[in-house]
Amino acid sequence: MTFVISVFILFMQFLWKYVDELVGKDLDWNVLSELFLFAALTFVPLALPMAVLLSSLMTFGNLAENYELAALKSAGRSLTVIMRPLIFLMIFITIGAFYFSDYLLPYTNLKFLSTLYDIEQQKPALNIKEGVFYNEIDGYSIRINKIDKDGQTLHDIMIYDHHDQAGNTQLTVAEYGKMFLTPDKSFFIIELHNGETFREMWSQQNAYITKPFSRIKFKDQLARLDFSSFKMVRTDQNLFKDGHQMLNGTQLLEAIDTMKWQLDKDKNTFYSGLKMAYFPKSNSYWKMLDTSSTKPKSENLILELAASERNRIYDIALNNARNCKSAADSKVNEIEAQESSILRYKIEYWRKYSLSFACFIMFFIGAPLGALIRKGGLGMPVVISVFFFLLFWVLSIVGEKLAKEGTIPPEIGMWFGCAFFLPLGIWLTKKATADSGMFDSVGLFNRVIGFFTRNKKTKDRQTPNDSDSPILDISEIKEQD
Repeated sequence: MTFVISVFILFMQFLWKYVDELVGKDLDWNVLSELFLFAALTFVPLALPMAVLLSSLMTFGNLAENYELAALKSAGRSLTVIMRPLIFLMIFITIGAFYFSDYLLPYTNLKFLSTLYDIEQQKPALNIKEGVFYNEIDGYSIRINKIDKDGQTLHDIMIYDHHDQAGNTQLTVAEYGKMFLTPDKSFFIIELHNGETFREMWSQQNAYITKPFSRIKFKDQLARLDFSSFKMVRTDQNLFKDGHQMLNGTQLLEAIDTMKWQLDKDKNTFYSGLKMAYFPKSNSYWKMLDTSSTKPKSENLILELAASERNRIYDIALNNARNCKSAADSKVNEIEAQESSILRYKIEYWRKYSLSFACFIMFFIGAPLGALIRKGGLGMPVVISVFFFLLFWVLSIVGEKLAKEGTIPPEIGMWFGCAFFLPLGIWLTKKATADSGMFDSVGLFNRVIGFFTRNKKTKDRQTPNDSDSPILDISEIKEQD
């Protein structure tokens, strides 16, 4: 139940994010169902830790609230012994989550992202408004002054044909008509009545030659506009298969090694090129010295040359330096892009391990907390689990962001949340095993109320009366008695 709730929450976040891309495109239900199914499957690695945290907290909270944990402990069973069957279950879930992330998730991401890309490229459905030019149909611009309530009868129709790409050279107007789609939605049909077609005879080869103007009146005419561009075109999924989200662990490691090898090769090639550019005997000013009419006789070669030749050498050296600097700046940007790509692949590789192991850690957060707070159901456990999961998610995002920026290694950044929660889980397990009551909700509530009550009584005693003569407080006498 908690797993379904977690997936539903993450799925609703996806809907709010992409609702603008889905609405108004007349998508088929099979396309939407395919998108929703693969989107829900992509949320499984993230929903599992949240579900484990909430379910373990609710389970042990119910056991503690109904004194079943106390009965088991009185029979000589410690909390770790009670948790032992669920620990084996969590090991099984952790391993299953890893294999899901490593084998099934890449295929799911491929299907999900390719379908989402096709939907984003899909044009909105036909939505012609009154008095506004509609330009979504390729090669046409349509304006309809009035549309009846049936959605088909049109009045005062104006259609510009731009297929010749010569501007507004062809115009069709009509008093009224009807519009509808063919059954296969390949063509948009407009029946025109009582209209005219104006066409300016124009040729691109003889644009300056004057040609006659065409004007045709008609009583009935059928305009058939190509509607194929509104159909959803499925992109070849092989274009997406090399992305870091579509690879398993082995493929990610191979891709990382290949990119590192290519990066080292590019660096060495560029360094060799710069070395040749700065190597004196390969420079053009040495060649100029060899062909110069004035042969230098001392070690200070430049000063023995004429001023004109010296200036030419300086210009050549300056241009070489500028060219090398420009090439170096361009290469630095290219190297940074390659390194950023390598970091993304490393982050995706370590994400498979960190999110899977987070399921195991979240059990040791939820189970001891449930035993300590002694509350079950969907009240306080939900609040506490959401708080801890948000803290885990924030820490994970911070670690991932630092890893993407290259501030910390990806193998550290992706384990940032787990590294924080693992000691916390060990500490909570020790507290729950020792029957610590520090998280007893009822006792904590009574202590908070008692603290504010005592402070209020102390303040009332210290506040002087507004009257000049002191008035004896009966409650004070009773407290003294």
